[in-house]
Amino acid sequence: MSKSCTEVSALCPVEATVLGYYPNLGVNVFLSVGFGICIFGLIVTGIWKRTWGYSIALTAGCILEFVGYIARVQLHSNPYNSNAFQTQICTIILAPTLICISIYLTLKHVTLSLSPALSRVRPRLYPLIFVPADVSCLVLQAIGGSLAASAGYDDPDLLLTGDRVIIAGIALQCAVLAFFGAVSADYLLRAKRWVASGEAGPEARAVWGDRRFRLFLYAVGGAYAGILIRCIYRIAEMAGGWGNPIMQDEPSFIVLEGFMILIPVVLLTAFPPGFLFPHMAEREAQRFRRKEKGAKQASEPVTPGDEEKGEKEESKAAGLLSV
Repeated sequence: MSKSCTEVSALCPVEATVLGYYPNLGVNVFLSVGFGICIFGLIVTGIWKRTWGYSIALTAGCILEFVGYIARVQLHSNPYNSNAFQTQICTIILAPTLICISIYLTLKHVTLSLSPALSRVRPRLYPLIFVPADVSCLVLQAIGGSLAASAGYDDPDLLLTGDRVIIAGIALQCAVLAFFGAVSADYLLRAKRWVASGEAGPEARAVWGDRRFRLFLYAVGGAYAGILIRCIYRIAEMAGGWGNPIMQDEPSFIVLEGFMILIPVVLLTAFPPGFLFPHMAEREAQRFRRKEKGAKQASEPVTPGDEEKGEKEESKAAGLLSV
């Protein structure tokens, strides 16, 4: 596609664009509205139940998806709209990486709620392992998207470089997702055998048998599967270079990219931990309350009496979280 083309004409046919088609208006509007509704739901439940860490990452990813599909709506009117094309490249590629952060945070809370002793590593290390790995995927994909967006259509070498960096980021994301799935499955199988053996205490048995907890796990599992399918598709799509037959096949993009992310977001929005997994919600709220308290104490003089009171409150909070 030539940089001189700014709209479809006899000399600039739609087939000459990278996508090679007019993005379907109805489907992209539907996806935009779907992500928009989820943004609203996530903000409401996140503030209400104070699941800040979980909700912030998920909402940020959802916002990027929303912006990306709005850009595709604009491409329906003009497939040569370079700003809309660059926007949808960057946002739709990066968004799932942020959504994954929310999924990675759940494993720590599941292990703390059932039995930390069954975990092969300390539960609090899970976010320290998976979130930085996920951020690495995000950085690679952001660099690749930036290179591709800045290359335009007159610098094929830079465009190809951007494509390869994006593929590296998505491949790393697939590897991280696969590792997370293996670790999660290992822990849940160990927990299942532990509960079945009768060795579990009443608190752990109550959590394991709670229907709400199981619904939350099924929702997270469904979201995980959808994102993994999407990442595998994206590797195949990007491997052929810009404008390859897979990239120019809109139905496969809509199903394997659009709906494989919308369905996970809907699941995570409709089955929030604030209502279905109160142990996780309480820990999230406790963590941010401690941060707020720490910031407040840092700005005020501390007396010996206040210090003793704070230690008692921290001991009480630790006892609650160990349940």
